Amino acid sequence: MFTGIIETLGSIAALEPRGGDLRLKVRAPGMDLSDTQLGDSISVNGVCLTVTALEGGQFAADVSRESLGVTTLGDLAIGDRVNLERALTLNTRLGGHLVSGHVDGVGELVSMQPDARSTRVRFRAPDPLARYIAAKGSITIDGTSLTVNAVDGASFDVNIIPHTWSLTRFSVYRVGTRVNLEVDLIARYLERLMLGERAAQPGGAGELSESWLAEQGFANHSGPRD
Repeated sequence: MFTGIIETLGSIAALEPRGGDLRLKVRAPGMDLSDTQLGDSISVNGVCLTVTALEGGQFAADVSRESLGVTTLGDLAIGDRVNLERALTLNTRLGGHLVSGHVDGVGELVSMQPDARSTRVRFRAPDPLARYIAAKGSITIDGTSLTVNAVDGASFDVNIIPHTWSLTRFSVYRVGTRVNLEVDLIARYLERLMLGERAAQPGGAGELSESWLAEQGFANHSGPRD
């Protein structure tokens, strides 16, 4: 587990193909790796990876074919900057929110504009994730814990203060940049809890739908009101 508070900006030192998947070597300046051991977890752009080697101020981690397919790690090139955070401990301050490091989908940066001293950034999430994103709720973007300012369909806005801008990958983002998204854990578990016994049904039968919600007494207020 992580907090979504980025410890340092690292950079990709090497990309080594390994039989269909990939080994990353990451420089981690400013991160104290003295108590890091093989097998520990480090979040790289929001993806929980296992440390497989340590050398000076850098570490190596293997990225499976599955992770390459559902995250942006396969887009990385040598020298690219990456957000880094070590796994939290029981005495870590939880300054962000609980983050698992398990990416739910890849979003895209739609627009950026100044907002006083901050920058308002709009992203578009994959449609299936839209129901988990709520105004004033939490979302993780490339491992950074952020508050959702506004939601419009599958698009949402966040405000990036200068401190966050300078210490994370936001400083290299451009329109069209692909980012790893992780929605709030509570939203995902709440959906499953609402299903009750239907959650065990295979083939998509155990999913929330408008018709099922209506049967349970949840009125649909998306249409015009009197």
